[in-house]
Amino acid sequence: MSPAAAELRSRWTLDPEVVFLNHGSFGACPRAVLAVQDELRRRMEREPVRFFLRDLQAPLAAAREAVAAFVGADPQDLVFVRNATEGVNAVLRSLEFAAGDELLITSHGYNACNNAARYVALRTGARVVTAALPFPISGPEEAVAAILAALTPRTRLAIVDHITSPTGLLLPIAAIVAALQERGVDCLVDGAHAPGMVPLDVDAIGAAYYTGNLHKWVCAPKGAAILHVRRDRQAAIHPAVISHGLGHSGPGSRLHAEFDWTGTADPTPWLCVPAALQEIGGMLPGGWPEVQARNHALVCAGRKIVAEALGAELPAPEDMLGSLASLFLPPGPEGQVVTPLTSDPLQDALLLRHGIEVPLPPWPAPPQRLIRISAQLYNEVAHYEALARALRAELEGTFGHALIDMSERTLDWVPDGTPPRSRK
Repeated sequence: MSPAAAELRSRWTLDPEVVFLNHGSFGACPRAVLAVQDELRRRMEREPVRFFLRDLQAPLAAAREAVAAFVGADPQDLVFVRNATEGVNAVLRSLEFAAGDELLITSHGYNACNNAARYVALRTGARVVTAALPFPISGPEEAVAAILAALTPRTRLAIVDHITSPTGLLLPIAAIVAALQERGVDCLVDGAHAPGMVPLDVDAIGAAYYTGNLHKWVCAPKGAAILHVRRDRQAAIHPAVISHGLGHSGPGSRLHAEFDWTGTADPTPWLCVPAALQEIGGMLPGGWPEVQARNHALVCAGRKIVAEALGAELPAPEDMLGSLASLFLPPGPEGQVVTPLTSDPLQDALLLRHGIEVPLPPWPAPPQRLIRISAQLYNEVAHYEALARALRAELEGTFGHALIDMSERTLDWVPDGTPPRSRK
């Protein structure tokens, strides 16, 4: 590892024995931000009543103002949620649908959010329609055309990813939202990966609803996300968990009153967002613009290295990438069961035999699959070269194709909480 990469890597607590190319799934929180969270938790446990009832509102408002400035929004229109899936559920469960209404999702949509749409449709008699986005894709106009082609006079709401989870595509979300609004259709943007990955101006996008994670590319602690509700749509929206704020008629925002308190929970991930913004933005001289440009350039370089090793085509232009990129892999074994909550045996082999953590999402359905790489400041070109070698070894049969029994993983877990080590 180069000295510069090693210094950046030291800012995180990531396992030094693992090449981590899966920042997209859960993110990774830097040491300095974890230290801030530790201190906040000590304060919370020292005097819980004071922390929650007397001291919480001021730092919570400050954190909201910091993230609003970062994503281009008015803090009055922004609330914290635990993750983007919770934000999607809050909107879907708040809106009223009727038999015959249509909810539009896409073939690249995140499974959990698509499930939320299906659940709401099942309970209300509405119907879920899937827009088939191409992949490979030659340009952003193809995505816009595919979504508009799936609209009908019954479409009530479209749920569209800003950056797709399985395929890593940066969609032209402002153009999509504008085209939908011209046709009288509101858009719920699942921006799970967008904050911190790409420059963001939520107000300029203009969607009725926009939700995004802060624990991924902003690198806040797990449990930090936002939901933005356009001012003209706020009256109908409530959190997924109803609590004391319902019917709020006192001073301040009704939206904040409902979402800020949905029951006793740990608010420290939200309070740590300003520290995360400062920490990541301070790692390179050019701040966040340089962080985003550097990660984009690195994932493009890494994609070329891995594609060459696989003999695979590049399925999307570089201007449709942020800091995620997916490539097609040869199909897995017939009958292999892989779900969003399990891992492909090849993914396990890459970790256990080569020390590389990288996701292999089944897409569009097993046994077809992708490999999705990510780029964060702790990564360097050598990591993708290592992945290329490991993939060649596995797919060419150097180690055979026997499935790994995950009940017999060679991982040590020390009872004191020390992270696991892979034995290579």
